[in-house]
Amino acid sequence: MTSLLADLLTRPLVDPGRTAVTIDGDSLTRAELVAAASGFARSLPGGSGPIAIQADRSLRTVVAVVGCIAAGVPFVPIAPDAGVAEREHVLTDSGATHFAGDSAPPTLTALPVDLVGAVSTADPVPRPSDSETAAILYTSGTTGVPKGVLISRSAIASGVEALAEAWQWTAADTVAHGLPLFHAHGLILGVLGSLHIGSPFAHTGSPTPANYASAGATVFFGVPTIWNRIADDPESARALRDARLLISGSAPLSVRTFERIRALTGHALIERYGMTETLIALSTRADGERRPGWVGVPLSGYTTRLRTETGDVVPADGESVGRLEVQGPSLFDGYLGLPTATEESWTEDGWFITGDLAVVDEQGFHRIVGRESVDLIKSGGYRIGAGEVEECLRNVTGVGEAVVVGVPDEDLGQRIVAFVIVDDPGGEVAPTSHFGDQLIAHVADELSWHKRPREIRFVEEFPRTPLGKVQKKVLLDDITSAH
Repeated sequence: MTSLLADLLTRPLVDPGRTAVTIDGDSLTRAELVAAASGFARSLPGGSGPIAIQADRSLRTVVAVVGCIAAGVPFVPIAPDAGVAEREHVLTDSGATHFAGDSAPPTLTALPVDLVGAVSTADPVPRPSDSETAAILYTSGTTGVPKGVLISRSAIASGVEALAEAWQWTAADTVAHGLPLFHAHGLILGVLGSLHIGSPFAHTGSPTPANYASAGATVFFGVPTIWNRIADDPESARALRDARLLISGSAPLSVRTFERIRALTGHALIERYGMTETLIALSTRADGERRPGWVGVPLSGYTTRLRTETGDVVPADGESVGRLEVQGPSLFDGYLGLPTATEESWTEDGWFITGDLAVVDEQGFHRIVGRESVDLIKSGGYRIGAGEVEECLRNVTGVGEAVVVGVPDEDLGQRIVAFVIVDDPGGEVAPTSHFGDQLIAHVADELSWHKRPREIRFVEEFPRTPLGKVQKKVLLDDITSAH
C-alpha cells in the first residue's frame, strides 16, 4: 500500500499539467491543485483541531480536503443543506476548531480557501503517519443522532487500491459522477480515489442523464436513482457505450434497471457494497461475473462471514439469511467519543458487525437483503429478508419502487407491509385494491405463502437520505404511531 496521495503530495509530479479535477466546468491541473492545497495546509494555525469543510460542489471543497490531508489534520465534511440542529451537532461533536467555507458559525474561525496557490520550491509539507485520522464522516443518523466515524489515511489508501485491483482502475481512466461531496461515495471514493490512483476526476454537476452522457469519462459512479433516470433516457444511456465501467452503489439496484442499462449501453453494471465504517468491502469485478442483484465477492485483503443472531454459521447456499460481518484494511477506527458503541460494533473475535443482512453462495457471491434492524422480519416463526420481497415486487409491471417493512403484530410477531410507488406511463395500472391483491398473490406464487405482504400501501414518494436511501424507520414509525 502506498501512502495516501503520496504521488500527488510528496513525490515529483508526473505530467503536472494534466487535469486533476473538474467541477461545473472549472478545472485544476495536478500542479495547480498541489499548489493550492499546499497553500491551504500551510495556512492552518499550529495546533489546529479537526477542520470543518462546507462540502459543496466546488473546487474549494477539493482544495480544502487535500490541504487537510497534506497537513495531517482531520477534515469533517458538512452537508451544505444540513439543518441547524444537524450542523450544530456535527460541529460540536467533532471538536472542529476552524471552518472552511461560506457562513462560518460564530464559534469557529473562518479559513479562506485560495484556488491560486504559489508553486513552492520549499520543502513539501511533512508527511503525517498513515495511522492518523484523515476524516471524520458522520452517519446518516437513522438509528439515533449521527455518529462520527474515524477513518484513517491508511484505510482510505488501502480501500482505494483494493478497488483499483478489482475494477482495473488506472491513471488512464477518467472518473465522473454527480454525487454529493459530503459522503464517502462521492468524496472519498470519487474524488480522493481518483487523485490517489492518478486518474482525472470530473463532477457532472446536477446528475442528469444528459450531464452523464456529455462527461466523456471512462468510469461512472452512480446511485440507483441516477441509473433509473438514465434508463428512462435512451439517448443519454446510449452515449455511455464508450465508457469502460458503470458502477452502482449506496442503495439496492433493481434487476429491471440492471437489465435496461445493459440493453441500452452494452454494459453490465458493477454492483458493490460498503458503508461509511468499512468503505467498500465487496464488489463484482471488471474481469468477472456481474450478476444482477448481487454485490460480488470480497475485495483483496477482505474476508466476510454470515452469522445468525445466536452466532451460528449460515450456510453458503445462496438462500439462507445471516448477519454480515467483515474484516479488512479499510475499516474505521471507531466512533468519535463513543467507546461503548464502538465496542458493541465488533465481535469478541475481531469482526465488524455491519448490521446488514446477506446471503452468500458457494462461489462467494453476496446479495444484500437489508438491514438487521428493519429488514429482518420475523413473521409466524419464519425469518424473512425484506430485500427479497422488494425485488419480487419491483419485477411486476407497473411497480416503480417497493419498500417492505415488518410491523408489530400480536398474532404473527411481525406482519409484512409493502409500500409501493406505481410507475406506469401507459396508464394501464392504477393504485387500487385490486392491483394490491395482485401484488400479494404474485409474491405468494413467486416466493412462498409466508413471505407475502399482508398489506399493500400505495404512496407517491418515500422519505430518503441525501444519497437516495429510503428511510424505512420513518415509514415504520408512521405506521406504529397511527395505531
